[in-house]
Amino acid sequence: MGDRMFRYLAAATMLIVPAAALADSGREQLTQTAFAARDKAAALTQIAGVEAAATAALARAPGDSEAQMTRAMAVSYRAKLSHSRSDALAAKAQFEAIAARNPRDAEAQAAIGAWHLNAIEALGGFAARAALGARKPVGLAALDRSVALGGGRALFPGLSALLRLAIDPTDPAAPPLLDAAVKGSTPTTLDRLIQRRAVQMAAVLKGGDAKLIQPLAKRLLPLGQFK
Repeated sequence: MGDRMFRYLAAATMLIVPAAALADSGREQLTQTAFAARDKAAALTQIAGVEAAATAALARAPGDSEAQMTRAMAVSYRAKLSHSRSDALAAKAQFEAIAARNPRDAEAQAAIGAWHLNAIEALGGFAARAALGARKPVGLAALDRSVALGGGRALFPGLSALLRLAIDPTDPAAPPLLDAAVKGSTPTTLDRLIQRRAVQMAAVLKGGDAKLIQPLAKRLLPLGQFK
């Protein structure tokens, strides 16, 4: 199993995108950090720069929904890297505020779902609920809403599948979600990256080895290259 694990994780490393291939918008910079960064300190610096730019944009235009989501994602990424409870709770509040303003925002629903399941994957169900209020049913429901609202984009079923498998390598909802991601549209860099990961995850899932499935799913998630 060790040799196969090495091959699959090595292949996952090959999916890291060269920084020059990504654009300069705040969201694209966060995508670069999530999938291309190799050094945690550098990643935190990049995240801080994106957050500062989004905060400045919101000072000029408080209703800028793109800046709101970019800032929330930056805080969430920093929380994941720094294990900051205050940042995690701040990100959750921002995501929920965005979803409250537009309940049909698929990205906000995906962010809420990812927040809950990432916390559970990192801390375990009991600790995540006690420390952060993270709940698996809430996260899964939000991810399901994101898929329903996502217009056939690869991002939403692909992210949902990876998050589910990171917690439960036997989750029966994952295979059809991966299939939907493989067939989904890819209007953004993030969609394309998640689709490529869905292809790899689907191939491993067919092998049926839970000892390979779960660690690979964790590795393929945004910031999964960091412990």
